[in-house]
Amino acid sequence: MAKGYWVSAYRTIADPEKLAAYNKLAGPAVKAAGGRVLARDGRVVAHDAGIAGRTILIEFDSFEQAVAARASAAYQEALAALADGVERDFRIIEGLD
Repeated sequence: MAKGYWVSAYRTIADPEKLAAYNKLAGPAVKAAGGRVLARDGRVVAHDAGIAGRTILIEFDSFEQAVAARASAAYQEALAALADGVERDFRIIEGLD
């Protein structure tokens, strides 16, 4: 079964306090849903139209698990705390077998 991944690239952080509130809720929500953080806040080299900002990579055992984690009540609470605090590109992608 192919793994699922969350890829989140932040374009701007308008409200660091909202991001901090989101982080407090999102971490436990992701962990409870079976997610494993593979990369966060490390060095980034951007190419083409990319932005070398905060980037997060989270792995799940399956694509379906990754989609369900995003829809979970716990993660929705984290998103509500984040609100308009950031602009980001968030994707859920299926890995290769």
